[in-house]
Order: sequence, then structure tokens, then C-alpha cells
Amino acid sequence: MSEAQLVAVATTTPQQPKLDAAIRRESRRGVQRALIRSLTTFLLTLVGIGVLWVGALQVFGINAYIGKGPIDVWNFLFTVPAAAENREQLFGQLWQTLGHAGVGFGAGLAAALVIAIAFQLSKGAEHALMPLAMLLRSVPLVAMAPVIILIFGRDFASIAVIGGIVVLFPALVNIVFGLRSAPEQMGDLVAVYGGSKWTLLRKVALPSALPSLLAAVRISVPGAITGALLAEWLAVGGGIGGAVGGYQAGAQFSALWAAVVLVTVSALLIYNVVQVLESVVLARMGMSGRA
Repeated sequence: MSEAQLVAVATTTPQQPKLDAAIRRESRRGVQRALIRSLTTFLLTLVGIGVLWVGALQVFGINAYIGKGPIDVWNFLFTVPAAAENREQLFGQLWQTLGHAGVGFGAGLAAALVIAIAFQLSKGAEHALMPLAMLLRSVPLVAMAPVIILIFGRDFASIAVIGGIVVLFPALVNIVFGLRSAPEQMGDLVAVYGGSKWTLLRKVALPSALPSLLAAVRISVPGAITGALLAEWLAVGGGIGGAVGGYQAGAQFSALWAAVVLVTVSALLIYNVVQVLESVVLARMGMSGRA
């Protein structure tokens, strides 16, 4: 080993443990900040929703028989004699809706990723498919539902299609933006060494798009739940979306309000969990400033 190499080893090796420890400490602090920020946002959001809820009931003078407040929902779920049966029924419907949301989420996000990659590799594909994506975004699902049901039936496929349509466009826009956010110099470097578009995609575009991809996952969660509710209401029945109509028709207003509260809180909770995971992943990869 040369004298220069010995000097380099001597000067850098003792610093490496300190550097690693500092990186680990900063990563832990980033995770803690993400957890505290997410929990605070979640609690403040719940408080804000509760204030708006009670205020709307008072301002619009909604009859207490129809309009139920937070205390009424709490009593329905936890204190009345039939609270255990109420929880079993509503949580069973909620789990079914969340399962349907997972189907739509997976279908929509996978389609968005594949289409975004096609856009990155071929401008012709973008010119051909982007108008179709805009069409799916602009036409109300209520209008498209009969056609979807006619083609796919009142089954699993309709859940995937309806939920996927809701998730597709916002996820597609975020992923396309992320794929195009890579520095041009890195693309030029790949081209100089003879790399193909596929190499550029794998080595440069996809890693650079990670913050946008995680953001797409986060914003797709509420959309997936909305898509599941729409699919249950319009096509397949079951879950919260299929039950609220029956609750309204049967004047079961406590159950109706409790169902809305459960699906809303679930959407907020899952959104915040995904946000924490996003912050942790980006902090560990040194990309938190790009989120």
C-alpha cells in the first residue's frame, strides 16, 4: 500500500463510525418527527371535523331524530344495550369496504405505474393514452357504472375497474411528474455510455421518481376508499357503500351516521400511516427534502 493510501485510511477510518452514528441519529429524529407530525395532524383533523359536524347540526337546525352528533354515535357503538351487535355489524361492513378499497387501490396504482412507464418510453403512447385518461377522469362514474356493470358484471372485476378509475388519474399525474424530474445531466451521461431508454428508466428515472411514487400512494388511499364505496353502492352491494341506502330507507339514522364516521376515521388513519411510512423511507434514503 502506498504512503498516500495509508494516509487516506488513517484519516478516514476513525471518522466513519462517528459519521454512521450521526446518520442513524438523524434518521431516528426524522422518524420521530414524522410520527409526532402525523399524530398531531390526525388529532387536529378529528377535532376540526367534530367542530364542523356539531356546528353544522346547530346552524342548519337539523332535527335530532335525523341528525346525530358525536355523542349519539359513541352511544350507538359503545353504551346502548345493543352496542356489541352494532359494532359487529358495522365493523364487518367496514372490513369489507376496506378489502374492496385494497382491490381498487392495487388495480389503479398498477395501471398508473404501467401507463407512466409507457409514457416515459414512448411519446406516441402518451399522445394515444392521455386523452383516454382525461376521459375517464372527466366522465362521472355514475354515468359509466351501467356500462361497467354490463361488461364486467356485479362482481370482483367491477370493484377493480371502478376503484381503479378513481385512483388512476391522480396517481398517474404524480408518477409521470416524478419520472420526468430526474436531472438532464444524468440522462445525458447514460446516453453517452450507450444506455437505452430502458436503462435510463431503471437507473435514473425510477429512483428519482420515488418521492412522487410514494406521494401517489398516499393520495390514492382516500380515492381507493371512495372508489370502493361507489362500487358497493352502484354495482356489487355489501360493505358500507351498500348498507347506507338501507339504513336511510329504514330510518336507522344512528347506524347511518356511525357508518360514515367509521369510514371517515379509517381513511384518515390509513392516510396518516402511509404518510409516516413515506417520511421514514425518504429519510432513510436521504430524499426527505424532495418529498
